[in-house]
Amino acid sequence: MHRAGFWAVLSAALWLGAAAQAAERTLWGYGVRGCDAYLAAAIAADAGNAAELQRYEDWLTGFVSALNLALNDDVLRGSDLMAAMQGIRDYCRQNQDQDFFNAAMDQVRNGR
Repeated sequence: MHRAGFWAVLSAALWLGAAAQAAERTLWGYGVRGCDAYLAAAIAADAGNAAELQRYEDWLTGFVSALNLALNDDVLRGSDLMAAMQGIRDYCRQNQDQDFFNAAMDQVRNGR
């Protein structure tokens, strides 16, 4: 096989592998947890057990920080973490079939 043919075949194989992998992405972290789980953690925190809610806050902090760096912008438009968490709680109460990621994205889209 010629060198050019080898690189063409290799490129095609890598492209096909990347396309298959993109279709099978595994999402990790608290963002993929449902709003129902987040609301349960918020209720537990209200009762004095904030450990689980802290994990959601940590995930949100990393998510927003990454977006801020990637977009070179303040995606929450000056809002703080607690206001965003409250907005997420409100969103989740109204959209219990959604996940924490979509609730966080609602905050970003609305600049809260």
